[in-house]
Amino acid sequence: MLQLNAVIVLRAVLILALSSVVADDPSSAAATTSAVVQPSASAKPIHDAASHVNLFIGTTNGGHTFPGATIPHGMVKVGMDTDSPGNHAGYDANPIYNATGFSQLHDDGTGGAVPLSLFKIWPFASCGKGNTFEECQTSIAGRKVLRHVLEDGTPDDAAEPGYFSSNLSTDIRVELTSARRTALHRYTFREGTKHPRIVVDITNDGQRSSTDPQVDLDPETGRVTGGAHFEASFGPGRYRAFTCADFKGDGFDLGVPQEYGVWLGNFPVKDTVTVTQLYTSFVDEIGALFTFAPNGNGTSSILARIGVSFISSEQACANAEEEIPDFDFERVRSTSRAQWNELLGRVQVDTTNVDPDIVDLFYSSLYRTHLSPADCKDTGENPLWNSTEPYYDSFYCNWDTYRTLYSLMALHDPATFARIVRGMINIQQHEGWLPECRGATAKHYIQGGSNGDPILAEFFVKFNEHAKDLSVPADALYQALLADAELQPPNWDLQGRQVNIWKTLGYIPSDVWERSGTNSKQVSRTLEYAFDDFTISQVARVLGRGDDARKYALRSQNFANVWNANVTFPGRKDIVGFMQPRFSDGKFNFTDPRHCSIHDPLQSTCFLNAQNKDGFYESSPTVYSQYVPHDTARLIELQGGKEKFISRLNFIFDEGYFDSTDEPSQQISFMYHYANRPGLSTQRSRQVIAEFYNTSVNGLPGNDDSGAMGSYVAFYLAGLYPLPATRQFLLSSPYFPEISFRNPVLNTTTTIRANSFRGNPQDGKGGHVFVQGVKIDGRPWKSNCFIDWDAYTNGSLIELQLTENINVPCGKSSEALPPSLSTGGYN
Repeated sequence: MLQLNAVIVLRAVLILALSSVVADDPSSAAATTSAVVQPSASAKPIHDAASHVNLFIGTTNGGHTFPGATIPHGMVKVGMDTDSPGNHAGYDANPIYNATGFSQLHDDGTGGAVPLSLFKIWPFASCGKGNTFEECQTSIAGRKVLRHVLEDGTPDDAAEPGYFSSNLSTDIRVELTSARRTALHRYTFREGTKHPRIVVDITNDGQRSSTDPQVDLDPETGRVTGGAHFEASFGPGRYRAFTCADFKGDGFDLGVPQEYGVWLGNFPVKDTVTVTQLYTSFVDEIGALFTFAPNGNGTSSILARIGVSFISSEQACANAEEEIPDFDFERVRSTSRAQWNELLGRVQVDTTNVDPDIVDLFYSSLYRTHLSPADCKDTGENPLWNSTEPYYDSFYCNWDTYRTLYSLMALHDPATFARIVRGMINIQQHEGWLPECRGATAKHYIQGGSNGDPILAEFFVKFNEHAKDLSVPADALYQALLADAELQPPNWDLQGRQVNIWKTLGYIPSDVWERSGTNSKQVSRTLEYAFDDFTISQVARVLGRGDDARKYALRSQNFANVWNANVTFPGRKDIVGFMQPRFSDGKFNFTDPRHCSIHDPLQSTCFLNAQNKDGFYESSPTVYSQYVPHDTARLIELQGGKEKFISRLNFIFDEGYFDSTDEPSQQISFMYHYANRPGLSTQRSRQVIAEFYNTSVNGLPGNDDSGAMGSYVAFYLAGLYPLPATRQFLLSSPYFPEISFRNPVLNTTTTIRANSFRGNPQDGKGGHVFVQGVKIDGRPWKSNCFIDWDAYTNGSLIELQLTENINVPCGKSSEALPPSLSTGGYN
């Protein structure tokens, strides 16, 4: 068996990063900028942040994370596919599942059907008893094999940012790396292999949905080109994708293929070069098979360069030739790792007295926030229209990511944020509305509101002074927001909102059927639309459009239209008032507050189903009744005052209604801030980390949701929580003595320093972790509960004085409480 190099070796409970260190980049992480604040002299800079990334976190137990090779926001995400039922990102860390191929495109952490997993490559060391070309079992079911298993029972897989490897039970070593639109594979066959063979699978995507396949191979060069139509994984559409595969010997002359042919199912047909030479039907497994000459001196390593495109196979070939002209595996690998180190290293933490697992959890979470959306580049990878603007894909979905992912990006990667915003604006200009959920150029189903709105608003509220320099047109951005707010689309399940009745009634009623979308999620959509309008009001305010700012701020108060003060929680007369469905005549319908929770007597689900008339999506009325992030002060009034509000929050946690797997719960840990009890927020958020998140393969409680879970965890560990489209961050204490964010656009480094840091309680309870005082650049700050964006634009030093007293308040004045719209905040 081939031996593993010193890289991240998968273990069942804890996977540590042991990867090699690339040369330090003087422009990376630890480099300070012109900001006045410098990191603490005692803090050792982390030059190789990639070594703290554990790619296997969440690869079992429904996390659906992607552990393969990619660059930041790479279009290509090359990795192993398995026959696991949870193979949404291809991989499963459980060794009982077979490897079925190594495909070029994946998403990270999604639900729905299995997305992408296109253009699998597969190696054969031998075929059948006679080891002949015709005996090769080329179908997925025929070719799949187990991985080699280590002594501790874990699969012999390894990964680091930009690299993945596996040792198969057939004694073939597989290694993967990538550029933006091109993957590079290396298959090493043991010495003595007589007929090393490579399969190119054109048709088998994750859903086995391909139609209209094209396959062509060149018997002289071994080049394979092809493509097919595939089904969208979370929507009604289909898309077309293409590939181009070339092969080269690593350290020896591979020569021309000794045998070649196109295969159908388990029947490779020697000397065929195209699909028309086979008897095909509507849905078949089809691809190409080659036999190559082995290296006559030792092991045989064959490189496979795979370009992909949404345009054509010719474009896929051009992508590959441009990005990896030399087949230099180690160069591509080291270049990818250097990109990751520069990006991740913009966020520095002091690891003194911090559990190494916490450091790895932080950087692994930060890493996953840069897998999606995918940068398909502005060089023609958009098949839908011609444009010089960036094109990003795999928005899967904005409902998941708008809450925390882009706010984290604003702290350290605003240039990429700006490109994503430009791409979203360009989609709106051509399709009429901002993208909400999107994959492989196809529209997917909307989960909440028009949640592209808070993403654009988050960028503009924080970077309006830099928008022109970042090529983000302010007027086009605002017009894109207005399209969502004012124009009803032909199908609000795919884009935009059910906006006509929203403007008429101020809520989405339960008993109105329109042809342009399903009658479902009425309450949760009302709450999402209200927040969407709040974010638009903030952009209007920045632009000096006072009338619009007031109009959309008023519309954002529509959340109150679905508040029914007469609903009591079953068995708890002290918990009164819930968000509830409402008829068009103003009368309320009823949904049990326990609905869609673990305590639901009917064990209901609230996923996409047009029969669901309950009014909620993926969460209970108990949780959604806390979702008024822009006006929590008003929500506290509706729920009977601060003490009853705190009691309700405690009930949500203590009785299991908090759902760590789902985005509507993410903010709840920090809501105690608004009731002047920030110590409770600190403890609850730390208990969430302790109970639900770790560095094992089952270290996520649910789907990573395209980095939504990663960004949420990263914020909790940083002691922060954002509210998109505002200039405030809720403040707690970080898990580190110091954390700093270098912002290349602002040219600042902002540092949060926890004075008298004494470590983190393992169970999240108690400890010397509660904030009793804050100084910014040496001056006392008005609040222990939030900080302003100005601290980041100025590159400030934020010093926290910690205590063991959980009863610390936000401060002495009313200004110490986090802003809410009804109390004059955000004006």
